[in-house]
Amino acid sequence: MSRPSRTRFLLAALLTVAGAAHARNWSGGRVDMTVIDRDDGRELPEYRYRSQDWVAGTPGHRYAVRLTNRSASRVLVMLSVDGVNAVTGQTASADQAGYVLEPYATTELTGWRKSLQHVAQFYFSDVGDSYAARTGRPRNVGVIGIAVFDEARPLPPPPAPPVYMPERREADAAASAQAAPKAGMRAQQAIGTGHGDAEYSPVSRTGFVRTSRSPAQVSEIRYDDVYALVKRGVIPYAEHYARGPQAFPGSGFVPDPPPGW
Repeated sequence: MSRPSRTRFLLAALLTVAGAAHARNWSGGRVDMTVIDRDDGRELPEYRYRSQDWVAGTPGHRYAVRLTNRSASRVLVMLSVDGVNAVTGQTASADQAGYVLEPYATTELTGWRKSLQHVAQFYFSDVGDSYAARTGRPRNVGVIGIAVFDEARPLPPPPAPPVYMPERREADAAASAQAAPKAGMRAQQAIGTGHGDAEYSPVSRTGFVRTSRSPAQVSEIRYDDVYALVKRGVIPYAEHYARGPQAFPGSGFVPDPPPGW
């Protein structure tokens, strides 16, 4: 039996079914997205600037995109890095393959998908060494995005037709419009996402039927290095430069407990 055209074979990540500590909801939607510096072992703090969320990446550091499904249903998440689908390597669009997350599950995506067993690690590179630039697509370097789709549920059996009346039919009203990219001048981007070392990251194939061709949620995180974010005004100059570098920034003595202890 043939499936609807929206059915595709997609990748299901091997998920950790646990809530991520300190998970940040970037969009208030079904899926939370955060960026993890794998070399520092920390979640990158966010900066809100002109209605966009930014993180500061450290050149040369590996990173992961942590996704948490906050819903009670499976969802399909298409991951775009620098405008490139992280599973297929195609220029990203909403009708491509992605990862299927189980209800309330969390996973960390650590690289460009090379096979069902391996990825090439994400790391913060020079723009010219980014995977997007090296494949001739530098225009969207500096943004990580997800498009989230709900899963279609089995339809209930149709009601019996009224006496002496033909059976009613419902028209399909699937929307297909996509938001156009924002126009405007861009500041000079300092870093992108490189195609790093191979890493074992097994996944399996699964089926998924989308409820609509349009995503239920679209979220983006912009990124650059800290110096570029200061120049852009994302990070206040005083916050970054007011205090010079220190060899032992944690030096001191035990402080008193808070009042009322």
